[in-house]
Amino acid sequence: MDINRVKLLLNTVKYLRFIQVYYRFYYFFRAKVRSKNYKKKPPKNIHNIQWKNVVRHSNTFLSHNTFSFLNIQHDFLEKIDWNYNGYGKLWTYNLNYFDFLNQKEFNQEDGIGLINNYISSNKFLKDGKEPYPISLRAINWVKFLSEHKVKDEKIDQILYNDYQVLLNNLEYHLLGNHLLENAFSLFFGAYYFQDEGIYKKAKRVLVSQLNEQILKDGGHFELSPMYHQILLNRLLDCIQLIQLNNWKNNDDIKCFLIEKASQMLSWLTSVTYKNGEIPMVNDSAVGIALSSKELFHYGSKLNIPFEEVKLFDSGYRKIIAKNYEFFIDVGNIGVDYQPAHAHSDTFSFELIYKGTPVIVDTGTSTYEKDDRRQLERGTSSHNTVQIESSNQSQVWGGFRVAKRARIKELSESGNKISATHNGYQPIGYLHTRSFQWDEDFVEIKDKISKPTNNKAEAFFHLEAGTDFEIKKGKVFIGDINLEFEGASSIEVKKYHLAKGFNKTKDAQKIIITFDQYLVTKISL
Repeated sequence: MDINRVKLLLNTVKYLRFIQVYYRFYYFFRAKVRSKNYKKKPPKNIHNIQWKNVVRHSNTFLSHNTFSFLNIQHDFLEKIDWNYNGYGKLWTYNLNYFDFLNQKEFNQEDGIGLINNYISSNKFLKDGKEPYPISLRAINWVKFLSEHKVKDEKIDQILYNDYQVLLNNLEYHLLGNHLLENAFSLFFGAYYFQDEGIYKKAKRVLVSQLNEQILKDGGHFELSPMYHQILLNRLLDCIQLIQLNNWKNNDDIKCFLIEKASQMLSWLTSVTYKNGEIPMVNDSAVGIALSSKELFHYGSKLNIPFEEVKLFDSGYRKIIAKNYEFFIDVGNIGVDYQPAHAHSDTFSFELIYKGTPVIVDTGTSTYEKDDRRQLERGTSSHNTVQIESSNQSQVWGGFRVAKRARIKELSESGNKISATHNGYQPIGYLHTRSFQWDEDFVEIKDKISKPTNNKAEAFFHLEAGTDFEIKKGKVFIGDINLEFEGASSIEVKKYHLAKGFNKTKDAQKIIITFDQYLVTKISL
């Protein structure tokens, strides 16, 4: 192993918590020395619980043995291979999640058939037996079985076995959204089986993790609006589960969950654009989570109060003017010990004009550990400044980050924000960017701490299909004009804009080369 690789690893693992390292070794050596039997009889005299889906998943089961996940459709001609990995691990995971059980107009007979098909392959399953897919699949089974009043001892036994696996393999080695999903699932399992042991564990983990993972302004600490939507959906499910069933209705957990849901709904209200879309930052992708509109509807049905709040702790800011919305990232990349969904995008922004995206984040189209994934996480795929072709933060390995850009100074007053990050300090630079705005303009000032010999580049990624022209050093996009003071050159390049997993559109980005100072004025 070369020295650079060693440094990269050391600068990655040094941010991990002790509990992550401990459980990584514990689970590894436990598997080596013994094979645990997780078969255990479920509690007797289980009563049906009440469930009704307020919102439905999009259709991913299309017909007999035909599924569509991540914009890739596959027909298992004769028998479903639940381990099928022809399209990457995330596609296999989605197959094992069983979200389709709760899609619109899903046939009960088809659902029972698919569950029994899965059970018949139980001893051959691979990815589906990992804690994360178990968590999601178990929730979907509980919802489906409860809504359709299905009681089947064989299905209940397999489901209870899976919950024993989950209980003994909670993802403490990862933490973050994975552990929270584990806890949400245990909560559903506790209600379904009326199991006090599962309930106590679920409650303990939910309280500790929601307190840690939900920031003061209501954002989820991994700073991905899409994952925020996913986890909020799960939280609302847990609240509805309590409201529909009186097993633990007087427990104090209900008030706690409602408080967290109110915070998360309020944050989502603040970051969602007027057109209903979310910023495509930090592993956000089209077509994965429920929309903000659906979540607001869900929250309202559950009588959870929420309102627009001031963004601060999450590092995001949103400017709303009469004709435009401007979303800014002036925070650190996310929680240090779990930056799997972080991008190297400090000081990036998005611009929406009259409800139409104009300058956009390039989004996420893959989780495969390949060049495309590396590019989408890199600085050059965001609307910020890159120096000497280096990333601000060392994103690598698909879901890892070594050295990270840190906000060193941040000042806000009235209609101006200014901040400095140290992501380029290893190559000798600090980058300061300020934003100032009014009803009809946004001005961005970039300052590098010393000359770069014209090796600084500012990127502006345009929405696919955006018409523009360049005249006398200015960029004209319909009613919008961009002018640059301090630019050495203006270049236009094609890029691929993510429109969902495995789906991109050709688009263009403007690259401004400058030395030390650049002033960009966007007139609207």
